Amino acid sequence: MTVSPTTAGRTADAPAKPVFATPRPQGQAWLVYLFTLIPMLALVAAVPLAWGWGLSWLDVGLAIGFYFLSGFGVTVGYHRYFTHRAFKARKGLRNGLAIAGSLAMQGDVITWVSDHRRHHAFTDKEGDPHSPWLHGTTPVALAKGFFHAHLGWLFGRDRTNAERFAPDLLADRDITRISALFPLWTVLSLLAPALIGGLATQTWWGALTAFFWAGLVRVALLHHVTWSINSICHMIGDRPWDAPGKATNVWPLAVLSMGESWHNLHHADPTCARHGIGRGQLDMTARFIWVLEKLGWAHSVRWPTTRRLARLTART
Repeated sequence: MTVSPTTAGRTADAPAKPVFATPRPQGQAWLVYLFTLIPMLALVAAVPLAWGWGLSWLDVGLAIGFYFLSGFGVTVGYHRYFTHRAFKARKGLRNGLAIAGSLAMQGDVITWVSDHRRHHAFTDKEGDPHSPWLHGTTPVALAKGFFHAHLGWLFGRDRTNAERFAPDLLADRDITRISALFPLWTVLSLLAPALIGGLATQTWWGALTAFFWAGLVRVALLHHVTWSINSICHMIGDRPWDAPGKATNVWPLAVLSMGESWHNLHHADPTCARHGIGRGQLDMTARFIWVLEKLGWAHSVRWPTTRRLARLTART
């Protein structure tokens, strides 16, 4: 029997598995704090450091390059391919996307996909891992909800049950290996820029600044952009389509999020390969998938056809 990712591991003749797995061990919880807060501190320190010293054009280029490499790994790979199966991919591309997404340091691919499928299964309701609307609608409650959706949910010990939400990935040997090697991809994500910077400048200083800008600062910026889809794009913005929950479109985030901030259409049609379908709605992730399709690496792409959009309901 083929298991659809959208059914979260449920079959017609079997009861649903529990939503939660065993709680995250305390040691893993501390690692989440470590790899979340250290890049964030680097981002806070970035502005005064850039003003006085330590930022070269090489650092800028490396930061941009690794930002889009790891960012597309999340948007094309983790999100539109592994979570929602918006297209089909050859084996090499599938494994490459899993590794590239791991470089974003947002968790291994199986954990990320499990959490996101749970988000769609319980959008903005009890069970959603990062809804901002579970604490009430007073100003204090909304502030608490924003923090929870943006960042706070990461520090809880609850773990989404991958056996329920990602059985297809657990059955994939290559993906389970890549997922188990997440600590290695984390080290590479931080040290690869330093290695390139050191070799290019032939100095330890070049390695250090590349580690800071293309490693820590880049990771922190991508973290906050991704988290903003969970928080900002469920609180403010436009809602042109009827969709479960309160997902919105927030155009100022479109470039940095590579098209993920056209979030309202995504929740109205989760398996669609393109989120920004309106005039002027830049969606670099969709364009990247288009290139992969033209190269023959991706196929069976679920593009937003007129017939497909006709099944959706526009808000008045």
